[in-house]
Amino acid sequence: MHVIVVGCGRVGSELAVKLDASGHSVAVIDKDRRAFQRYLPERWSGRAVLGFGFDRDHLEQAGVREAHALAATTGGDNSNILTARIARETYQIRNVVARIQDPRRAMIYERLGIPTVAQVAWTTDQVARRLFPEESVTEWNDVSGELLLLERALPDVWAGKKLARLGRPGKYRVVAVTRAGSARLAGSELVGQEGDILHVMVAKAELDELEARLTEGDDE
Repeated sequence: MHVIVVGCGRVGSELAVKLDASGHSVAVIDKDRRAFQRYLPERWSGRAVLGFGFDRDHLEQAGVREAHALAATTGGDNSNILTARIARETYQIRNVVARIQDPRRAMIYERLGIPTVAQVAWTTDQVARRLFPEESVTEWNDVSGELLLLERALPDVWAGKKLARLGRPGKYRVVAVTRAGSARLAGSELVGQEGDILHVMVAKAELDELEARLTEGDDE
């Protein structure tokens, strides 16, 4: 598949190199020629286009008409959103993602149907989940914000008990567990162990009930 990466900084170049190593055809667009020399490997097999992701001529040089996906990864929110919208609306590229620094704006664009990666919010979550592992941290939410995937350290009251009993049909359930650095899907017989990290899918309206159940333990 042909993929366009807009922005050849640390994020964009790492993504481009990874995609290239996976066998994809990759084109990178950046306004600074030095970025290609600084971040791309000497034997770069993809295209390097000097220009802007929101410029249609530059997109055409990068092969936008045959592209299957586009990632806008520059340091500018406005540029990334404009690039993503042009890719989606003008060139009908289905798989588009924009890197956004402002988490509030990222949420707005998500609801408009433009997938975003809010770097500040992601970094903040990563720090918070390590500072307070006993608190729930949102890993993912759907566009409407009504369905959440939470990460939560296993409360002591659930150690030695079947995690399937933590769930409530239609409300929340444990979908995966990270144990000793290795993740696994949560089956019906999986028993909680000290040090487990739970990944819980929950309806937003049921957050309080979930937190109470996690804290109070198994009442059955």
